[in-house]
Amino acid sequence: MPTRLQQLLDKARKNSPTPEEKEEQRRSFAYGNTKIENPRITREMVDKAADDLGTPKHERRTGTA
Repeated sequence: MPTRLQQLLDKARKNSPTPEEKEEQRRSFAYGNTKIENPRITREMVDKAADDLGTPKHERRTGTA
């Protein structure tokens, strides 16, 4: 594998997505999968549903700082 490509892959493996990136990916996944079943679904509908549901339990901060 070319050295530059290997360097980029190594860097990508070490990079963790931010909470904002995770949320964006979660909404994109929900939209894409829902759109397959119902072509009337819009990104705005997914955003509203996600906002109404709030933060997933596994991503909530616990305790005090």
